[in-house]
This record gives sequence, structure tokens and C-alpha cells, in this order.
Amino acid sequence: MCGIIGVLGTHEVAPMLVESLKRLEYRGYDSAGIATVNHGTLDRRRAVGKLFNLSDLLVHDPLRGKAGIGHTRWATHGPATLKNAHPHVAGPVAVVHNGIIENFRELRAQLADAGLEPETDTDTETVALLTRMAMDQGLSPQDAARATLQKLEGAFALLWLFEGEDDLMIAARKGSPLAIGHGDGEMFVGSDAIALSPLTDRITYLEEGDYAFITRAGCDIFDITGTPVTRDEARIDLGQTRVEKAGYKHFMAKEIAEQPVVLGDALKHYLADDQITLPDAVDFSQIERLTLVACGTAFYACQVAKYWFEQIAGIPCDIDVASEFRYREPPIPDNTMAVFVSQSGETADTLAALRYCQGRVAKTLAVVNVPSSTMAREADIALPIHAGIEVGVASTKAFTCQLMTLAILSLEAGLARGHITAAVQKSHIEALRSVPGKMNAGLAIGEAIAALSDELAEAQDILFLGRGALYPLAMEGALKLKEISYIHAEGYASGELKHGPIALIDRMVPVIVFAPHDALFDKTVSNMQEVMARHGQVLLVSDAKGIATAGAGTWATLQLPEVPAPWAPILYALPAQLLAYHTAIAKGTDVDQPRNLAKSVTVE
Repeated sequence: MCGIIGVLGTHEVAPMLVESLKRLEYRGYDSAGIATVNHGTLDRRRAVGKLFNLSDLLVHDPLRGKAGIGHTRWATHGPATLKNAHPHVAGPVAVVHNGIIENFRELRAQLADAGLEPETDTDTETVALLTRMAMDQGLSPQDAARATLQKLEGAFALLWLFEGEDDLMIAARKGSPLAIGHGDGEMFVGSDAIALSPLTDRITYLEEGDYAFITRAGCDIFDITGTPVTRDEARIDLGQTRVEKAGYKHFMAKEIAEQPVVLGDALKHYLADDQITLPDAVDFSQIERLTLVACGTAFYACQVAKYWFEQIAGIPCDIDVASEFRYREPPIPDNTMAVFVSQSGETADTLAALRYCQGRVAKTLAVVNVPSSTMAREADIALPIHAGIEVGVASTKAFTCQLMTLAILSLEAGLARGHITAAVQKSHIEALRSVPGKMNAGLAIGEAIAALSDELAEAQDILFLGRGALYPLAMEGALKLKEISYIHAEGYASGELKHGPIALIDRMVPVIVFAPHDALFDKTVSNMQEVMARHGQVLLVSDAKGIATAGAGTWATLQLPEVPAPWAPILYALPAQLLAYHTAIAKGTDVDQPRNLAKSVTVE
């Protein structure tokens, strides 16, 4: 959510700032701006909408300077207007901010007593005004920033720039990620490594509560107590931060097509011959219960995994939406492992849940796509999903790689607990090895889905149905469709249809059924018949045997390869994604950056 970039350079920084912000567009935003210091003079340019609006402005009204900060804003406090766009300036201070200052109203009251009134609707302006007030009282920029930080409550990544200071930036983080990049006589700050990768491959990640004084000569980092600290410098693989469409019209299309490869990569990482290779700390022998916590698509991955952990590993499994988990203050039994799933590893609600569990559970485990993320660093164990950079806001390959990683984890748990034998585990591993190839074959349904998309795009409401582990896939399919086509959709367990949702069925409501020919197939067919008896338009997604058995009378069918029943959710994610993608194309919506959504949600 939002993007931050800062440069203390040896060349004009405005083009560098804009180019780095372009690499952060995937996070979602509705305005953008930059500020620079040029021979001591602080100035800024801002624009509402996409970055090309800011670029156009800079052509007509250039901004000079070799020190600068930039930001893409996703509106929280106040609408997406020019006055609310970052950077915010108060006297000699410019600030950009990710996160939320929770006590900004109280701080505004203090500022009003000092005669400083806000000009915007944002919480961020409060930070600039507090720093200005401290500097008006004679404090240096460094001491003013320190004094400001002591007053802030909430989650934030902050970056300051100051009038008269051509060689100073100040950065701070609490709850939102921030990284410092090291160059040759240059220094950089960014929300993540993607923003910094064109500038440097040497990165230092600030830890929770850290702040840093940055000059071209380097940086001085302090922890939350103000004590000087040293943080490790890491090298990033620039090839792993490349963001390109590779000939595809949209990042989402590219990422859907990459799934056979990235699923294979995940398998290679966690399998050696026919043996599962996980960190030694992954030990299920004394674990009696699992708690899975996540948000959005990752939550549906957890719901699928619940079936695997309970059926394959025989271990009771609770699932919680992260935004509710810690506020519910759940009692956690002894010998519980808490598993936190997040693409970014920075999701604010999930990170807060992880911190709630520390000291309350036997072990915390993070399943993430970014090994350097906060969750990966703070959990006892981190399992990367190896999906590669995912730019599309609606998650695709990260979801299936989360499923693959959780599947492997469930097989390890099953063997460690004696619920399955080594021979049974080996047969499951062989079945999992077949999934990337089946996913590759399944991509062929894209053409058939495209042919149906014009009719689906006319619908006002769409229902998704599934049984067993395909029930979470029905909810994931509905979420994908809502996210990028803006069509109202709901996912239900097929058996729940008659308990209310069947009232919605008529000729105008398509019903999409995920139903591989498995042990539950006949029951799903009965539910389909209930829909068709009420003139509902059924789109059946199944394998050849399922379509031959139940395809008659449906509006349309989509055929996937047969797949061993436990692992069908991984393959059936493909039509869920493609249905959403092609329907959105037919409607003409923004597939990669849908309205109101952000890729990395770092606020609660």
C-alpha cells in the first residue's frame, strides 16, 4: 500500500524518483508526487491519478535538485485530491508516509494550540507540522524528527527532506517496511527492494522501531530506544526484482501463465528425490493443533490447507481472518503451531496476529513470498513460496504457490505424526509432481473462457459453488471476479445452496460449479440439478469423466485434466483466475490495478 522512494544522488533526481515510483505502481495508488532540495530550496510537484500525470507536469514545470523524495498514495484519510497528495510540506519540512497515524486527531489539537492549522485531510500532514513546530523551537532536523517520532502512535514508514539540507534524509519505520540502499557516493530509501533495484543491489532493512539519519556518506541507524545500532547489509539479486510484462498485455496474464514454472520451482526447493526437505525447526512431533491466520486470498489458501492438515496429517486446525484474530483474544492451547500466510510478508493484520502469538504458541511459522519481509524475520520459521515477483493486485501465482507449500507442509506433518506412512507420503509427492504439467495443459481452457466472457460480463451477480476443498476455491473464484471485474459474486459450499442462496437463482444469475469427478461429485451434481430446475445457467468446470456424466443441460462446460483429488484445488485455481481475467477484459476494467485496491496492505 503506497510507495516511498528517496534519493541522495549525484545527478538530477526527479527522473530517478519517477522511474522508481513506476516500479511501485503494482502496490496500488491514486495520486503521486515528489519533492526535491535544490541549492537549499525545497519544492514539490504533485498530481492526482496515474504517474503519467505527474510525468506530464514535470515536463511543463520541471523540478531540479540532487536530493529528493517521492510517493504514490492510496487514499485513507481524505479523498484522492491534489491537496491530500504526498509529499506534505510544512515550512522547511517535507514528508512522505506509508501507514496510519492513529492519534493524529489528538496531535492536531496540540498543533492548533500552537497556531499550526492543517491544510489537508490527511494524518500525514500532522507529522510534517510536528516536525516544523520542533524546528521552530530551535531543534535540528535530526532532533525534531526524534521528538516527532516519540509522539506518534500507529503504523508508519516515514521519510523526511528539509529545506537547506541538500545532504540529509531521515527515515523511520514502525509496522510498515522500509529499506536503505547503498551506492557509490549516493544513498537511497525505498518501500521495498523492487523500487531500489535499478539504483543499487546493496540493501539494509530497517528493523521495527528503527530510524536513520542518511547522508551521501552513509547512514546512522538507531533503534526504538535511540541507541545506535548496526543492521546487516544484504545483496539482492537484481534479476529477481525485474518487473516486465514479457509480451503479455497484462501482468496478471503473465503471472497466470507462469504458474507451471513457479509451482515446479517450489517443488524443487522442498523436494529432494522423493524426500521432503524443510528446515530442521519444522517439527510436528509434539504439535497437537494448528492455527492458520491470513487475509484475503491467503485466507482461502489456509481454508484449503485445513482439509489437508486434518485429512492427511490428522491434526486439528483452526483458521482465522487476521483482522479479527488478535482482537478476539483467542485462548491458544499448549503445543500449538501458528502459521501465518502472506504474499508480501508485510500484511499489517497478519503481522499483528503473529506478534500476538509470540510467547503464546509453541512455534510460529510464516509462509511468504518475500524472504526478507518482516514476517519472515520475526517468525520462528519462514517458508518461502518461490512464486517470484507478483505485480498484479489480484493474486494468482502466489496463491497456487502458497497452496503447494502448504501441501508439502501437510505431508511432512502427516509423516511426523504417524498419520501416514512413508509409502503414502511418497505417492502424494508423485501426485504433486504431476500438478505443474497438468496446470500447463489446463492453460488451454483460456480460449474457451474468453468466448464465454462477454455473457459473463453482462451479469450483475454470479455464484460459485464447490464441495470439500473446492469450497474455498469457490470463494476464491468469487473474490477474483469481484476484485477485477467489479461484478458482485459469492462463493458457497454446494450443500449450502438450499439453505438460502437458492433464492437468488434465475436466468440472469450464472452459477459456476467447480466439480472434479471425486467422491463428492454425485452430491454436487444434485446441487446443479437444483439450480437448473430453476432455470439457472450452470457453467460446469470438471474433468472429462465429470463432464460426460453431468454436462447435459448445463449452459457451458470447461474441461480440465484429471488430478488426484487432494490436489485438485491447486489446478482448479486456474479457471477461477481465467474467468475473472477474461470477464474483466470484456468489461474493460483495469486488470492489474483495480480500483480501491492495493497489493500490499500495510495498514489495519
